[in-house]
Amino acid sequence: MDEVLTVRRWRRYGADRLYVTHETGAQVGSVDLQSGEVVAADPVLEARVRRAAQAYLRSDVPELVLPVTSELASIDALEDPRTHAWLGDTDDERGERGSPVGARLERLAEDGWQAVHDVPLGRQGTVVEHLLIGPGGIFTVSERRHPGSHVRAGSRTMHVDGRSVAYLRDARLEASRVQGLLHSAGCAGVAVRGVLVITGDLERDVQDPPQDVLVLARHEVPNAFRRMPERLDKVRVSAFAQMARRRTTWAR
Repeated sequence: MDEVLTVRRWRRYGADRLYVTHETGAQVGSVDLQSGEVVAADPVLEARVRRAAQAYLRSDVPELVLPVTSELASIDALEDPRTHAWLGDTDDERGERGSPVGARLERLAEDGWQAVHDVPLGRQGTVVEHLLIGPGGIFTVSERRHPGSHVRAGSRTMHVDGRSVAYLRDARLEASRVQGLLHSAGCAGVAVRGVLVITGDLERDVQDPPQDVLVLARHEVPNAFRRMPERLDKVRVSAFAQMARRRTTWAR
């Protein structure tokens, strides 16, 4: 019997993503339809996520259920420039400079970090793009894409081409909620900090720089995390990452 994947579209709070799940309920991956970023639960599944997303974009249904071996095996023969425009190239085709934030975070694995992607919070559809756990601490990581725009970040405010945006506030609230849920799950004493990764011309106010939220330019990932002082040992990193991968941790 063929394995079955389900593809659903999620549009809320300015985000537009496709989520691919296995018939067991396990997450296979996701596609950000705004940035083209593809995140797979395992790197070997990325091609499967791309093909499932391509099949969805060719259909006209709110939810697509498809067998892996039959539908997806034929997708390569149906390559279409329209879906290529949505999904972009693979990491190898884009090169180091254009690789997704999730892929950049995964490079920290050799330094003792673990990344959990597309973390669902509660039952309202809220999703944390990336949860990063490692020697330097625990971080919620989200990307804001403004190529060609000037982004200025201060301690409490952020502006894109002079227009105020609520990114800092949203990052603080997200980190606070994740921290509270980890505490409720038994991860005592953990502190979670929000991280914003900016694609665009980033300027940090040197007189009044961001404080509780870490604001990084895309090219600063992952090295900014490698330079952080050690706050968690290997045992705690492993324990917290294991807890973060449990659905019950976030279903509150």
